Amino acid sequence: MRREKHPKGWNEIKTNDSWALFKIMGEFVHGFEKMSAIGPCVSVFGSARTKEGSKYYELAVDVAKSIAEAGYGVITGGGPGIMEAGNKGAHLAGGTSVGLNIELPFEQHDNPYIDHDKSINFDYFFVRKVMFVKYSQGFVVMPGGFGTLDELFEAITLIQTNKIGKFPIILVGTSFWTGLIDWVKETMLGEGNISASDLDLIKIVDTADEVVEIIDAFYKGHDLSPNF
Repeated sequence: MRREKHPKGWNEIKTNDSWALFKIMGEFVHGFEKMSAIGPCVSVFGSARTKEGSKYYELAVDVAKSIAEAGYGVITGGGPGIMEAGNKGAHLAGGTSVGLNIELPFEQHDNPYIDHDKSINFDYFFVRKVMFVKYSQGFVVMPGGFGTLDELFEAITLIQTNKIGKFPIILVGTSFWTGLIDWVKETMLGEGNISASDLDLIKIVDTADEVVEIIDAFYKGHDLSPNF
């Protein structure tokens, strides 16, 4: 009879994986308790590498400020760049400023514009992403990199598959996003890999006023509540 062989230390790995469940559960419980008390919010995403004073940093400040003035809180990933700009805009407007921070090797650190009682730290990306999706009434997506695209397409996928309720997804920066969306329409849609209705909630804009108009218009017909 042939015996299955496992690498040295395999049992130790399985044991560590089992114990990790408690840490994961703890992050979920802590996140749910903190976020459920915050109220309606809009998440602002974008590159951690965008510098203060640049076009999109200052636009993100204006967008977040307008969102806060409209009565919504602002959630970001808690770090520098566009995340900092989002929290700064909310802070300047006197609105709720939330940071869902995660430790990264090169570029992540808490920014100074997060409300002191609304900075939440995570070790697991997937737990952090659940918090964004569950407690956001909209995604505002500024120019960014792979992480920004990951968050954008996860939200689209969850809406497409009816795993969460619909909410507005707003891409800010026509010159940055048009090429990607054109490819999605011409290639993905053209090949029949998605339906035209999958793109209905995605809007591309260039101003803070347009962002708020889209969010407000959507919630004239939808409840402000957690998404699942």
